[in-house]
Amino acid sequence: MLDLIILSLHFFICFLISFAIWRGPKDVDLHSSSTGTVETEPDGLILIGKEDDIKKSRRTTAKVNGREVVVFYHEGKFHAMDSRCYHEGGPLRLGEIEDINGQACIVCPWHKYKITLETGEGLYEAINPLEPSPTLQWQSKGVKQRIHKVTIDNGNVYVSPPDLSVSFDSDYFADKYKNGGDLAMEE
Repeated sequence: MLDLIILSLHFFICFLISFAIWRGPKDVDLHSSSTGTVETEPDGLILIGKEDDIKKSRRTTAKVNGREVVVFYHEGKFHAMDSRCYHEGGPLRLGEIEDINGQACIVCPWHKYKITLETGEGLYEAINPLEPSPTLQWQSKGVKQRIHKVTIDNGNVYVSPPDLSVSFDSDYFADKYKNGGDLAMEE
């Protein structure tokens, strides 16, 4: 009988956790219209939303020149990057943020790829087999994810349009998902 009670309690707790995750903070596609346009300021910056709103939600998504961008607020700083993971296009807006060697990283929910919020570098763990006692250490794959400059002005959060003269691995999926393509941003 005690086993049945424990099992029932386990299922109830799992249900509550699933419900909490399902009802968790939702990202909003701020200022997007059906054409994928956003409010552009005269200096070229693109208005994403109110600073206080993004601080509360911790993240939001928006279309910037037709491409999905996610803006994170983490430990007092705003970060923006292409919203689709450079590896397979996973929705980074749904990922968890982890601290790896003092760097805030978003973890892709699909394949657990780790990307620094500050630079867009892909990180992985590896060992050097030539060391006497090899241990796992975090290594950089280089910058893989396009990051976007964030500007705060008068309580508003702005993102600079991407400089497309330089390419990044994430550009492939940014283009694939662009303007509601075959893999459009799901709610």
